[in-house]
Formats: sequence, structure tokens, C-alpha cells
Amino acid sequence: MDTNDSLRVASLWHSMHAISQQLSPVNGCSGIELLQADTFDLHCFQSLPGTKFFVVCEPGTPHMESLLRYIYELYTDYVLKNPFYEIEMPIRCELFDINLTQAVQSDRVALLGR
Repeated sequence: MDTNDSLRVASLWHSMHAISQQLSPVNGCSGIELLQADTFDLHCFQSLPGTKFFVVCEPGTPHMESLLRYIYELYTDYVLKNPFYEIEMPIRCELFDINLTQAVQSDRVALLGR
């Protein structure tokens, strides 16, 4: 998936998320957190400032919420503290990429080991 595709998916999700907050019969609803399809699950974590993080995984994959929280920690440590990063722009930070890859791979190894 290239940058433009990622931006399209994020834009679509943002719209669905905002609409779900407005249409929800539950007061204080924070929007869609999980979209389940036949072939994948899409998990979403929204930080307090409103930045959304997504994980697309096989249906029923456990512990995605904790992985998303950890990705947010990596984002705050390596992206937001980077003086060259501009908010709302695609993330281009090598340390973030390296640590994100390690987190996803270690999560995959933990799942396969069970």
C-alpha cells in the first residue's frame, strides 16, 4: 500500500468514525474501534489529541488493543519528539519504522508461539 492509498483509507475511516460518534445511541461514544469482515479485522485506537492508529489483522487475532497502545507510545517517543516532523504529514522517521517493525514482528512471534 503506497502513501496515497494509506491516506485514502485513513480519510474513509475518519469519516466513518465521525459519523458513528454522531449516530451512536450510547452517550459519550468514541466511535468505531473494531471493524470485522470475513477476511480481516481492522482495529482502531484514537489518542487523546485525536490521532488514529490502525491495525489490519486476521479475524480474531488477540491483543491488538495492546499492540496499538504500544504503537502510540512509539509514535510519541520517536515521531512527536522529532523536531523535523510536521503534524498531519506522513511519518518519515527511521527510528519509528525500525521499532514499529520490531514490535509487529515480536507480536507475530508471540502469537505463533502460543
